[in-house]
Amino acid sequence: MSVLQRTLKDPEFDKPYVDVDEWRDEPTRHRYVHGGFKDTDLRFSFYFPAAEQYEGRFFQPILAVSGTEHAFGSGTLTAMGGSIAMAIDSGAYMVESNLGRLTPYPGEDSTVTGFRASAAAAEYSRTVAAEMYGEHRPFGYCFGGSGGGFKTMSCMENTEAWDGGVPFIIGGPQSLPNVFSVQAHAMRILWDKFPMIVDATDPGGSGDMYGGLSAEEREALAEVTAMGFPPRAWFDVRRIAAGYTGVWSMIADNMIKLDPQYFEDFWSVPGYLGANPTESLREARVQYSTKVVKPILADEAKQLGITTGVAIFRTDAMADIPVALRVEGLPDANLMGAMLSVKSGKAAGHNFWIISAHDDIVMTGQGEAHFEALSGIAAGDEVLIDNSVYLAFQTYHRHQVHPDYRVWDQFCNGGKAVYPQRPRLIGTSMSKPGSGSIQSGRFAGKMIVVECLMDEAAYPWQGAWYDELVHKVQGPAADDKFRLWFVDHAMHLAPFVGPDDPRPVRTTRIVSYRGVLEQALRDVAAWVEHGIAPPASTAYQVVDGQMVVPAHAADRNGVQPTVDLTANGGTRADVVVGEAVEFAAFVEVPLGAGTVVVAEWDFDGSGEYAVSEPGLDGSASRLNVRASHAFTEPGTYFPAIRVRSQRQGNMAKPHAQVQNLGRVRVVVE
Repeated sequence: MSVLQRTLKDPEFDKPYVDVDEWRDEPTRHRYVHGGFKDTDLRFSFYFPAAEQYEGRFFQPILAVSGTEHAFGSGTLTAMGGSIAMAIDSGAYMVESNLGRLTPYPGEDSTVTGFRASAAAAEYSRTVAAEMYGEHRPFGYCFGGSGGGFKTMSCMENTEAWDGGVPFIIGGPQSLPNVFSVQAHAMRILWDKFPMIVDATDPGGSGDMYGGLSAEEREALAEVTAMGFPPRAWFDVRRIAAGYTGVWSMIADNMIKLDPQYFEDFWSVPGYLGANPTESLREARVQYSTKVVKPILADEAKQLGITTGVAIFRTDAMADIPVALRVEGLPDANLMGAMLSVKSGKAAGHNFWIISAHDDIVMTGQGEAHFEALSGIAAGDEVLIDNSVYLAFQTYHRHQVHPDYRVWDQFCNGGKAVYPQRPRLIGTSMSKPGSGSIQSGRFAGKMIVVECLMDEAAYPWQGAWYDELVHKVQGPAADDKFRLWFVDHAMHLAPFVGPDDPRPVRTTRIVSYRGVLEQALRDVAAWVEHGIAPPASTAYQVVDGQMVVPAHAADRNGVQPTVDLTANGGTRADVVVGEAVEFAAFVEVPLGAGTVVVAEWDFDGSGEYAVSEPGLDGSASRLNVRASHAFTEPGTYFPAIRVRSQRQGNMAKPHAQVQNLGRVRVVVE
């Protein structure tokens, strides 16, 4: 099937079947239909509301990786939007599929997981909907984030199965492996300096995040910042390190396949960091032999409290693959990202990637080339731990200069690359297997892209890149079918608070983008079905890889309210114990984006937001909020106000509430 062929019928998926058809009461009343397509691995789940709640449309979440058709239906990804309750409240049924695969990898034909399986599920859902509600063609809207954002763009650009789409937290064709290599390099060099960097960038800080850094440290921070990593996100560096070492484990095998010679050249050819290593690089290198004591499967890992940090749904096909290994001993070193090669036993010749290590246990990643063979690992097997490949990976982006992406200009002098360049740019070769195609900017329906200004994985400039591409290929028509909304104080994953998290906790620093995503789905549906244009795209500039947006909603546009918070008139207040601090916040909602329905205060960094602003009735799109608070213990605090706006000004509606926050620093002596 040609990638550009636009068809509603796919001969590979022409024998649908249903094996479950029943009404369920949880989480809300709906008809659940499960099935698949004969002679394929494609499975689907449909969630239909009662006829009186149905308005002729469906929403379809597109996951980042294949392997399950129960992610959104089970509620495990509700924080990313797309819950059954939200769909039904929007007059829609919900469709999801396993993207045509029983494992998290795309297989030989990436068009299947990229868009074809999703399109087949979408089209068959229309058949079932017509049987249930009467003859009609339901409007369809797909949405997906991160790798699912790639797939959502691919779905829109390669088929007409959907009338609109909402890709969110998206990357671009050169994202892999470069956004992860540059942040890994920075984390290795700056690990002990991040508290200083975070303090400088927090409200009331010095503003100089380079102060006190060595030359090597300054260069690493400047490099990752110019590549687009948002400095405000470094407060969460420990979670970032754990989570994206897991991502490394998923892309490493493919990277080695695409450019195997690099990992030798890095350590031997002049111009590569490893050929003339810094002292920090020499000290970081590990090569250590040990033996397996016991493989640990998923159920046992759960009992032991081991978390892998990799967002993959384990299926029955992966049940006998260990998620961790207990070994005889480990070196006193950082083993994140290291290769563990099996030297004896049934799995000899295979390897996996360590995503974290604790005591005598290493957590395994999900490498594509070898993960099935890991089921053969047994006690007594000899293994070698070697992080040479991971260390080489950390500066790969320097050797991938692309003239069409301005963030690589930092590696050029007079238009010529400073470092030796690889024979090929592998970004598109790594991106295409995940989506089945490379973004073209051409699509038939309506689209709203949602991007986050503190995104540590899908650097914000990549949303701007796609915005420019769409306008380049579609010209003036783009404004009639495309929007880009940025969300401030939001990262790649939804904020959460762990039981042992230090204060100030994540939810006083970042907000969920869920409300923006839900509003985007509703707005794209109103755009398609009723011609109601959504609020304007966010105004922005890209300056040295960083996104700059106007301070106030009237100039910024989009749908998120802005918050300007002060303490005693500034971003920092210095007081003594018992002295009242006067807080003032100006809140503004963009034109046509609704009104403020909630304003709540957190003074101690707990994330509880125990003080709510009284008297809000959902009538104001601009307001001034004030509070006074005295601190009873000395210390440094970061009080925050979190606000929510809603299109109809109805605080009782739980969906499509758009959040933002403001923070200040208070030093109490």
